[in-house]
Amino acid sequence: MPRHARLDAPGTLHHVIGRGLEGVLVFPATEEREDFLQRLGKLSEAGAWRVYAWALMGNHFHLLVQTCEQSLSWCMRRLLTGYVVNFNRRHHRFGHLFQNRYKSILCQDEPYLLELTRYIHLNPVRAGIVKSLRGLRTYPWTGHATLVGRNGRTWQDTDTILARFGRRTRDAIRRYEEFVGEGVSLGRRPELTGGGLIRSQGGWSEVISLRRKGQVAASDARILGESDFVEQVLANAEARVKETLGWRGRAPTLPAMLEAVAGRTGVEAARIRSGNRQRDVAHARRILCQLAVNRCGYSGAAVARFLGATTSLVNRLAYTAEVPALEKYLRRE
Repeated sequence: MPRHARLDAPGTLHHVIGRGLEGVLVFPATEEREDFLQRLGKLSEAGAWRVYAWALMGNHFHLLVQTCEQSLSWCMRRLLTGYVVNFNRRHHRFGHLFQNRYKSILCQDEPYLLELTRYIHLNPVRAGIVKSLRGLRTYPWTGHATLVGRNGRTWQDTDTILARFGRRTRDAIRRYEEFVGEGVSLGRRPELTGGGLIRSQGGWSEVISLRRKGQVAASDARILGESDFVEQVLANAEARVKETLGWRGRAPTLPAMLEAVAGRTGVEAARIRSGNRQRDVAHARRILCQLAVNRCGYSGAAVARFLGATTSLVNRLAYTAEVPALEKYLRRE
């Protein structure tokens, strides 16, 4: 069974979490952290997304971003690919640095924009890295310092957050800090990072309440929002998939995708599933991996079993530069 594909469209709010492979430190020193933030900032300055909150945590990172003209997957490829290349060169290593599939949660703006900003910026406090809110004001590896005017990362969108707390900047910062302070005692918030129903309904207490009333609510592990929002997002996503790929109903099976790619590329299906390394075969195999993993949500391991290849090969093909006009290889006539 395929895992769910990402819910990814321009103009949506996402909480993104990326972790190092097998717990490796992805930000071991200041040099790496600044490299990552420079890339994050360049994408923001280019108008690819708006960055509201961020935290770098040694072996993982959190981002709260709203995409603009580009999709989240486009932005993340450009953020992570260049960073990993530099990291590997600097540390004389090869291969993957992050877990193959970063976690992304599509979020409803209200009330989660502020809740997630607070939650993300309190990560160092919850981890004991920063001992107090006063220390968080000058801590350089979250966006909190930028929001309170202590860090000149001009690419971070502070106006959108501070505008929720008042018109005058000084008053808005004070109220924002009070809001963040109120979050310290809340600890880890499963309703912000947990399973789909918990996340969508705002915690287990709300889930239990609904069950007692015999009410059924829509939920999805990829979405943070109320039931109506979840239903709307899923409906929109389904419509986009059908329009883009020209398939009705569920995502196509791997054999169906193989036949579609073979028909479009003119490469025989048996050759695509063989170990043949000729250029036309390698190109068709790359298309199939990108469609299956990036568009239809199959795991790299599932595609590898189908092709008789290694998981590392499938993931490498899936996450290299995307084939132009990728969807046309799945679109039915």
